[in-house]
Amino acid sequence: MKIKQTIASILLAFTLTGATTVQAKSDPKQVLNWTESVEIASLDNAQGTDLLSFNVMLNTQESLYRLDEKGKPQPALAQKTTISDDGKTYTFKIRPNVKWSNGDPVRAQDFVYAWKRIVDPKTAAQNAYNFFQIKNAKEINSQKAEPDTLGVEAKDDHTFVVHLTRPVSYFKTLVSWPLFAPVNQKVVEKYGKEYGTSADKTVSSGPFMIKDWTGTNSKWSLVKNPKYWDKKHVKLDQINESVVKDAQTGINLYQNHKVDETVLIGEQVPQFKGQDDLVLRKASSGVRIDLNQKNVKAFKNRDIRRALSLTINRKQLTKNILQDGSLEPKGFVPIGLGKDPSNGKDFARQTEVKSAVTKDLSQAKKLLAKGMKATGTKKLDVNMVVDDSPNMKKTGEFVQGELEKLPNVKVNIRSLPKVQRLASQKKGDYDLIITQWTSTYSDPIIFLTVWQSDSSYNDSKWKNSKYDKYIEQAENEYANNPSKRWTQLQKAERELMDDQGTIPLYQVGQAQLLNPKVKGIVYNGSGIPYDWKTAYIKK
Repeated sequence: MKIKQTIASILLAFTLTGATTVQAKSDPKQVLNWTESVEIASLDNAQGTDLLSFNVMLNTQESLYRLDEKGKPQPALAQKTTISDDGKTYTFKIRPNVKWSNGDPVRAQDFVYAWKRIVDPKTAAQNAYNFFQIKNAKEINSQKAEPDTLGVEAKDDHTFVVHLTRPVSYFKTLVSWPLFAPVNQKVVEKYGKEYGTSADKTVSSGPFMIKDWTGTNSKWSLVKNPKYWDKKHVKLDQINESVVKDAQTGINLYQNHKVDETVLIGEQVPQFKGQDDLVLRKASSGVRIDLNQKNVKAFKNRDIRRALSLTINRKQLTKNILQDGSLEPKGFVPIGLGKDPSNGKDFARQTEVKSAVTKDLSQAKKLLAKGMKATGTKKLDVNMVVDDSPNMKKTGEFVQGELEKLPNVKVNIRSLPKVQRLASQKKGDYDLIITQWTSTYSDPIIFLTVWQSDSSYNDSKWKNSKYDKYIEQAENEYANNPSKRWTQLQKAERELMDDQGTIPLYQVGQAQLLNPKVKGIVYNGSGIPYDWKTAYIKK
């Protein structure tokens, strides 16, 4: 499931700026009308896995920290933080007199309950592995310890203590993610599995509350939370969000002043070049093809996996099909997620495995023939699942055409709404799937842990013992040695790409029309993107 200034020169992000102190110049009608390309999947942070769900949670929930316009964590619910000398114990002082939108106090116990709930295997939270640096979290999630043994405790209502198994240099950034936000135990237990499935089954601790979301509809609103601890800095009264899957419809709505923002598809970008309302964004987000080795036995063969990758012309895809500023990938990890501690070089550029992201149809045909002979495969007739959003549909059609240039390969596209696609992916109900992974903090590990053998997101069942070893060494044995840790992460990335465990397609870019009067949005390209807490409409 994020632009940071430290990576802005790499990502070429165009970040909206605007001081939140110019209230006198703001429009008295503080209503922002925003479009989305997909529906909300869940507002339960234990169940959310997609970017939109977490983006809504970013604006309706409050974590220990929030990221500022430079991508730096700033105190939110954590009024003060003390870190032990060995870097393994964090003591957070929770702000006093903070309330949930229903009037209940927000307490340290709400963090303890929330974190134990996510780690508990009964919850089946796919993102539980992000807690594994906390004492006993991994053992609990693998049913080797009880949830109550998790290394978190509430010393009192306003003192939350976290015990880590090792120092984590990015921990404050990590806990800025809504995954680590508290939840109201009373509300969760009242609704059970229905918690977070509609507006009336949620409660907010953040700047906004969700309204008019039934769980399946394509329109909802975020309204200012009168109980929010920092409400004086929230300028918007309401954000109306609507799902618009047709890009031309979005343009029409924008030009008729029905919405303040809409996303463009590639061929629409040239007509708006030079205009003040055209915004180009880059994100530390990658689109890829996963190959389900459980459904299609031939995909266990490395030559076949490499053959499929070698058929795809990524330059043509990004420049001629998408045309929205998306980049050809260097590998699985995108540009902008970390710099070598010894020389400052970008991880993705430094670790590139060109053979895993380039086109060579002649070589692809040779490898396919070799792989089919080795596996006794005469024909590949496979289904490929894609989202029904404009860019994903175009990407799917392009990939279908590329793969079918190989002899005896037939690809059938199954287009689904994103919520259904996520469900199919989680169940492993696909042969090929075009999917996207987005960073939530700036470190290559947020991408690389996806492919560990025991990762809840590794639904294609690619397994590699060398890869697992490199990740384990990076995060444990060399956790306090930045240079050695970096080397192990590089080894993991190269092993994944050499073995073609997945097929990278592109690093995401987005072209957007945005009303120039909209100011103060905090955009984070390497995490959950849009924070509207300080946004406002200028006169």
